[in-house]
Amino acid sequence: MTAIELGRRERRSHIWDRHSDDWYVEPRWCSERLFDSEIFIGEVIDPCCGSGNIVKSARARHLPAEGWDTVNRGFPGTVMRDWLQPCDVRPCNVVCNPPFAIARPFAELAVERARHKSAILFPVARLNAAGWLRALPLARVWLLTPRPSMPPGEALLRGEKPAGGKTDFCWLVFDRNVAGHGPTMRWLHRDGGADGSST
Repeated sequence: MTAIELGRRERRSHIWDRHSDDWYVEPRWCSERLFDSEIFIGEVIDPCCGSGNIVKSARARHLPAEGWDTVNRGFPGTVMRDWLQPCDVRPCNVVCNPPFAIARPFAELAVERARHKSAILFPVARLNAAGWLRALPLARVWLLTPRPSMPPGEALLRGEKPAGGKTDFCWLVFDRNVAGHGPTMRWLHRDGGADGSST
């Protein structure tokens, strides 16, 4: 790559200040492809719904879905509830893009509370150090391609356009029914479909 091409690439990429609440918004295709490729039976709860992309994608696939959060980000029908507090709700499925600093407790509680599946959006670079995943029934790792750009929600509210994602992300799917078999790794493509697998 030439210096000119590198300069053009850098100008297309955005670097935002870190959001105080770790509110980063995944593009809609990330959850659309997940629901296209992963079978979910019953309702879906997103316990940190933000602007509602995951809930919208689930509903578009004819799944009943509800969004929770501790801050109302403007998504209609947001239930004001803290997922990390004691809860007697046992949803069929949990799907969310949690604050990455506290992704572990979100994932652990999702596995504990969900009656079927849980899916957590997670940075690929953190997988090597995430030894806590060994204790959970991790069934699949869906790698997202191309890299999605996940700007702070406030940047989107200001009308900024995300582009040039620099971080790799994946969906971690937990399923009680496959505990002990080891995860399968596959790819989800922005332009549709899943491709390739390895165990």
